[in-house]
Amino acid sequence: MPDAIEPERAPLPSYRLDESVGHLLRRAHQRHAALFQDRGTAGGLTSTQFATLVKLAELGRATQNALGRAVALDPATIQGVVARLRDRGLVAVGRDPLDRRTLVLSLSEAGEAALEDAVRQGATANDRLLAPLTGEERKALIRLLRRLLG
Repeated sequence: MPDAIEPERAPLPSYRLDESVGHLLRRAHQRHAALFQDRGTAGGLTSTQFATLVKLAELGRATQNALGRAVALDPATIQGVVARLRDRGLVAVGRDPLDRRTLVLSLSEAGEAALEDAVRQGATANDRLLAPLTGEERKALIRLLRRLLG
């Protein structure tokens, strides 16, 4: 049996990892997460739990589905996040007065206290991560990231 002839391979396109948007965003996220946790565990909150509490504080009250959409989490993920926050006493669950079948979430007093500490820590992490940038560069970065997210 004759040897198989391998087809000629086209050269790979030039690709530099340290110029890859995805790679740089992942590294920036890792650095921010490390800075966020640097001064303790931010009340033991994960970044997803932190985002959920921040958004719930902004909204005041929300259904689980609305909160998940506001934080950009799928229904299964927000369900788990809310369950853990509820179990820790950080989120209160009540009924919607207009539709008693609908559960409405709000921050508990413990949730407000935990969030207060975590927000300070989050602001410090943001400031430390963005320290090399000027104020205008910081605004431009935020604007461009929002544009990427549509």
